Amino acid sequence: MTDTHSHAIRDIVIVGGGSAGWMTAAALSSLLSSDSVNVTLIESDKIGTVGVGEATIPDMINFNAMLGINEAEFLKATNGTFKLGIEFIDWGQIGESYIHPFGNIGVDMQGIDFHQYWLHSRQGGNLTPLQNYSMCAVAAAQNKFTLPDANPRSVLSHMRYAYHIDATLYAKYLRGYAEKRGVKRVEGKVEDVILKSESGNISFLKMDDGRKIKGDFFFDCTGFRALLTEKTLGVPFTDWSHWLPCDSAQTVASERVGPLLPYTKATARRAGWQWRIPTQHRTGNGHIYSSKYMDDDEAVKILMDGLDSKPLGDPRKISFKTGCRETLWTKNCIAIGLSAGFLEPLESTSLFLIQMGISRFISLFPTLRGSDVIRNEYNKQMLKEFYQVRDFIILHYVVTQRDDSPFWNYCRDMSIPESLKRKIDLFSEAGRVFRYDDELFSKPSWIAVSLGQNLIPKMNDPIVSSLSHAQVQHSLDSMENAMREAAKKMPTHQAFLERYGAVS
Repeated sequence: MTDTHSHAIRDIVIVGGGSAGWMTAAALSSLLSSDSVNVTLIESDKIGTVGVGEATIPDMINFNAMLGINEAEFLKATNGTFKLGIEFIDWGQIGESYIHPFGNIGVDMQGIDFHQYWLHSRQGGNLTPLQNYSMCAVAAAQNKFTLPDANPRSVLSHMRYAYHIDATLYAKYLRGYAEKRGVKRVEGKVEDVILKSESGNISFLKMDDGRKIKGDFFFDCTGFRALLTEKTLGVPFTDWSHWLPCDSAQTVASERVGPLLPYTKATARRAGWQWRIPTQHRTGNGHIYSSKYMDDDEAVKILMDGLDSKPLGDPRKISFKTGCRETLWTKNCIAIGLSAGFLEPLESTSLFLIQMGISRFISLFPTLRGSDVIRNEYNKQMLKEFYQVRDFIILHYVVTQRDDSPFWNYCRDMSIPESLKRKIDLFSEAGRVFRYDDELFSKPSWIAVSLGQNLIPKMNDPIVSSLSHAQVQHSLDSMENAMREAAKKMPTHQAFLERYGAVS
């Protein structure tokens, strides 16, 4: 039997701070004893991060719970608010909007998906939007919020939520968490990366002041620079810009105005889309666009004209390329965050992919011996996550009826990955949706976006079609009324935050 202890990893080095670096440091410090593993994070105050208002998905709750973080304390420290979903404006057609809510939509009956009953009632003349049968969407529309009810018979058990946070404050909060648990922070810039000649593994980092920092295992959290992954180890990048042609963003924060909405807004523009993320003291805004179809000056004008409050500074441009590395774990280094890949934040998956990169590593924690089997499994699992998120984001662009600009004409008619085409064809034909390999986005998400952007199936479920419209409508009306009445009794989002002790 192999002596695992003698081959144990003793020194882990994280290069880069921001959300990626400090999420990695916090998770490792929570699960590893500082007596047995030293965790060092290198960052430079001179190197900025892509810190904007950050929207999340419900999986962030699990990450914080793993760290033992108090939710109210976390929200106060990050100027955070609750998020029940995303409102998509002008994506299917100009003048239309829908909410992609968290949680279920309606209640499945007799083992058949709820949306099949809604489609049948629609044929019978029901004009009620699908989102009116989602507890999260109904609460969001009324600007209400409450925590889920543990009683499965309560309509509030269908509540599911995430957060809007200030990403810079989140990194700061996690830094404090990690340092209390023994993580050592090193200020400075990495000047050179030295490899071991025999294995090609990273041996040590040479700092700009001459210091040498050795490690057994390294995390590349250097953002788009990908200092270790690309510049040192030469891992190729797979470009997905054919399917996701946006390559630029203009970002600016603005003053908080009006009620504190418990949802993100994503408004489609002529060559991209604009986000609105409400935190407690300000609103995060950004305009993502394709430089092939729009110049920077016009993009800035659209961003600024679309603000609903006074800007807090000048717009900042971020350039990017959509795609991911061919491998995320190479030699003794894992790429986390932007160094691993970039998918635009249309469905708020950035922090989720960081979270998964960390948790997959922990579940496959290696030894100094290294193992192609372990490394290959990690890459297989993580690339699957990227591909599945990629397909769901492409769905928003290709399922559109917009023909008002060259950009949308391109998106509507472009070729798409076979994995996505199969899903769209199946839904278009019979409204069927299946979840493969524990993918992030479940059936309600695919249904919300597909039907929200007018992808109406050619045929309904034959079993449901045999039911009378009156019978189905009675069940739908009961659900809608129960959700509407439950939302009326909830506190406003702002009032809940204050009562919860989450206001900073």
